[in-house]
Amino acid sequence: MRNSLREHFQNILSVADVKVDGKRVWDIQVNNPLFYQRVFSKGSLGLGEAYMEGWWDCKEIDEFFYRILRSKIDEKTNKMSLIIPIIKSNFFNLQNRAGAEVVNREHYDLNSKLYSSFLDTYMQYTCGSFEGTNNLNEAQENKLDLICRKLKIKKGDRVLDIGCGWGGFAKYAAKNYGCRVTGLSLSKEQVKYAKTFCKGLPVEIKFQDYRDINGQFDKILVCGMIEHVGCKNYHNFMQIVNKNLKDDGLFLLHTIGRNDSSTHADPWIEKYIFPNSMLPSLSQIAQTSEKLFVMEDLHSFGQHYDLTLMAWENNFVKNWNSIKGDYDEKFYRMWRYYLLSCAGAFRSRTLQLWQIVFSKKGIEGGYICPR
Repeated sequence: MRNSLREHFQNILSVADVKVDGKRVWDIQVNNPLFYQRVFSKGSLGLGEAYMEGWWDCKEIDEFFYRILRSKIDEKTNKMSLIIPIIKSNFFNLQNRAGAEVVNREHYDLNSKLYSSFLDTYMQYTCGSFEGTNNLNEAQENKLDLICRKLKIKKGDRVLDIGCGWGGFAKYAAKNYGCRVTGLSLSKEQVKYAKTFCKGLPVEIKFQDYRDINGQFDKILVCGMIEHVGCKNYHNFMQIVNKNLKDDGLFLLHTIGRNDSSTHADPWIEKYIFPNSMLPSLSQIAQTSEKLFVMEDLHSFGQHYDLTLMAWENNFVKNWNSIKGDYDEKFYRMWRYYLLSCAGAFRSRTLQLWQIVFSKKGIEGGYICPR
């Protein structure tokens, strides 16, 4: 029985030019014969959990996932593991106020020492722009400056950063463009860090849900946050942004995206990395923003997220000894699997990265967007 499962699994992998116990860097080495049954019964959840527990290994997980996802053979595995996430997302609003607290508590409230071990000096946990550089710090500064230029931020502007993370954008924009920034987060660790990080600048960091925003801002940024809003809340979210943006203001949405409209996340990612999260499609963004905004520009550069994730993984491994006292080997394997599998997903073009600029009424004479 086990041999037949192994043979069936190998036949599926052959479409992606991946071998079981092969010698190439993207081939997998199976350490537990129960691995096959686990993957066939639990799909991507079983695959990830088996890796965390050492049931299989691969020298370059990113290349393994690139081949798997590019060939679309993941669609041939057992879909039973998706039934529960689909039911939950269809019948429950997983990103309501209570649900929004879960991802912050379980992911973003991890010790900031972990994140500083692999992020750049501005603590950017979103895609950088590697145009003209292979250095992570420079790539993230490129991204921050690109956002400021796309939003046409000028001295004295009131800028709202919904989902401000550790305050990197707020610090960069206030310091280099002379604007006043209000940053919102539901992560206690992020708020604590950001307040210290931005000290002495015209920056206010608040522990606040986006549903409680009440003000008027010249520019609004949502960078790496709508992935936690959920499709049931997109329209309400867009209405809130519209309400708080001045009539002549600009709104920039920076988000990971998927190629099809869905209501659920990958089961492994949902369970271990980003609970109660989901990625939007362009269709979902367009439908929920119509009549509220004019889309002035759409910029796709997901290939840079592949580079970003590989840089993060390299830093994580390099600095592991400085933080491993707080975590175990299972966490180490989980975090590497997360970063490298996502890199493979962007490399295969299964995942995208979009920056979208909106205005409320359309810019008279047209909007000229920098690149």
